[in-house]
Amino acid sequence: MFYKPADGHGLAHNPFNAIVTPRPIGWISSRDAHGDNLAPYSFFNAVAYHPPQVMFASTGGKPDRHSGKDSTANIEETGCFCVNIVEYRMRRQMNRTSGPYAAGVDEFERAGIERSECETIECSLVLGAPANLECRLTRIVTLPGEDNRVVFGEVTGIHVRDDCIRNGRFDVLCFSPVARLGYHDYSHVTSLFSMVRPTDTE
Repeated sequence: MFYKPADGHGLAHNPFNAIVTPRPIGWISSRDAHGDNLAPYSFFNAVAYHPPQVMFASTGGKPDRHSGKDSTANIEETGCFCVNIVEYRMRRQMNRTSGPYAAGVDEFERAGIERSECETIECSLVLGAPANLECRLTRIVTLPGEDNRVVFGEVTGIHVRDDCIRNGRFDVLCFSPVARLGYHDYSHVTSLFSMVRPTDTE
């Protein structure tokens, strides 16, 4: 089949999110004057090495915000956020934080998640996550559509759980990161394969 998104797809469910998969989940913690916020975003990725930088996109709004969602509003106010990596054993807690809670609700408390203070920014992180990326906001880009915004940040501090380092490498198999698929579907990494890039003579 072929369809133009503007014309509709004619299927029972929109296939777009299922086509662009798997997507890593950025479990974003942020803070405003009233407290902490924690929410998962599946439009998330690393975008640069030097300096290390990440992005996540927030789509749609909330009735209690004039624009966007709590995370973007908090980050605009404070200029910082933390990305917490989601492991398989914390999948249900992550999902609990995705609810449409009112501004000011503390998702750490709602989902029973322990927190700790970041080192380089004033923000909480998910204690015990495989890794946490402390980030300073570099820019927020507004995209076409209603309340579509991309948040870019420079990573200023990285926490790595000690048991996730094996033979000098960050070993994803020891915690099995969760990935977002389409619809209500998720997956998690349970096996790896490696390929070496060809040289210019091959």
